[in-house]
Amino acid sequence: MLSPSSNSIVSRSYWRMAVSEFKSTKMRVFAAILIALRIVLKSVAIPIGPELKINIAFFINAYGSMIYGPVVAIVGAAISDTLGWVLFPSGPYFFPFIFTEIAGSLIFALFFYRRDFSAKHVILSRFCIDFFVNIVMNTPIMWLYYRMVMGKSYVLFDGVRIAKNLVMFPIESVLLILFFRLVIPATRKIADITATGQYLKLTRKHVALLSALLLVGVVSAGGYMVYQHNHTSLSASYSSEERLSKNLEMKSILSGKYEQYGGDEWITVIESAYNTLGSKEVYYTVAVYKVNQDIFLEKEKEDSSYTLARVQGYSKSKAAADNALEREGTASIILDKNTKAVLSVEMTTQAAGKKD
Repeated sequence: MLSPSSNSIVSRSYWRMAVSEFKSTKMRVFAAILIALRIVLKSVAIPIGPELKINIAFFINAYGSMIYGPVVAIVGAAISDTLGWVLFPSGPYFFPFIFTEIAGSLIFALFFYRRDFSAKHVILSRFCIDFFVNIVMNTPIMWLYYRMVMGKSYVLFDGVRIAKNLVMFPIESVLLILFFRLVIPATRKIADITATGQYLKLTRKHVALLSALLLVGVVSAGGYMVYQHNHTSLSASYSSEERLSKNLEMKSILSGKYEQYGGDEWITVIESAYNTLGSKEVYYTVAVYKVNQDIFLEKEKEDSSYTLARVQGYSKSKAAADNALEREGTASIILDKNTKAVLSVEMTTQAAGKKD
């Protein structure tokens, strides 16, 4: 990441220089112009394929980070994210997204500021942003956003988003190399930068590096997605309508073997549903509850929205918290993923602790 003539990013002189940029009126004005341009260009993108587009703003982000360094870049990213939402809102504001903006700008600055960087540094910077920021770092933030703001479930490591970032990584890397080759000569005439552009030539080694990093990204993301698929319950992504339908389906299957659980006084709630990659079976763990009619009717009188349909559509946590439901036991149900045929039904009662 460092060239022989550059200050090390762990040295005091490097960070003193970065802080001094923030104190410069000229640099603050220049940063303000680039921040404004970045905000405007956030909504501008070049389509290159179905669901694939190149956002123009990242060129400005990389360019500015090269000139004014990590300290100004961090402040600029925070301002850009906040003002961008104020001026061009695209949904509810969620503060944690600011950290991905800051991380991207900081990475660009650490790779480009005060060093005569090469094509290799550009490639590595894009990989760090596309993989570690856009995929790894952004995933838990998206999970929180969907959970806290949207009230929905977000499947970790969303496949479409991962694929987009991995596909865009080599394209954005090459375009950023070409962009710097174009702007650095002109920039050297108006600003004090270390980069000369002489090392920004794409060679076979760089193509090999692009390919190797793309492979690393695909294998890492693919492996994690397989792990997540095998260890994440399908019920986590159910909508309210799907959960109600699935819970009723489980009750129908259970009562098909155990007739005593067929009445309205019985509620079934899916606690987990797993389908390992390549397997044809879906394994359901289902909680079986008996409705305490006295408590249920009392709560129904107090709250008109408290209905049997609402209770039947409960999630695991909501069912466990409702004092009108008394747990009878747990059912293990296995279905064929494709045909939906019932392969196995087994009920274990809570009191006896044994299988029926």
